[in-house]
Amino acid sequence: MEQQPVKMKPIWYFVGLMLLAMGIIVLGSGIYHYIHPELVSTKLSQLHPELWWGAIMVIAGLIFFLTHRASSSN
Repeated sequence: MEQQPVKMKPIWYFVGLMLLAMGIIVLGSGIYHYIHPELVSTKLSQLHPELWWGAIMVIAGLIFFLTHRASSSN
C-alpha cells in the first residue's frame, strides 16, 4: 500500500485562526465597555476603537481562514 504524502497547512490558515480568536476577544471587550462605560475615559474613547478593531480583526480572520481552508484540506 502506498501512503499519500502529508499536505501541510499554509501559514495563512493559522494567521486567520489567531486573528479570529483575538478579534472575538477584543470585540467582546468593546461590547462590554460600550454597555458599561468607564467613569474615567480617554479623549477618543467616544469613538469606541475596541469595537472597530475587534470587527476588523474578526473580518480579516474569517477571510484568511475561509480562503485558505479549502487549500489545506486533504
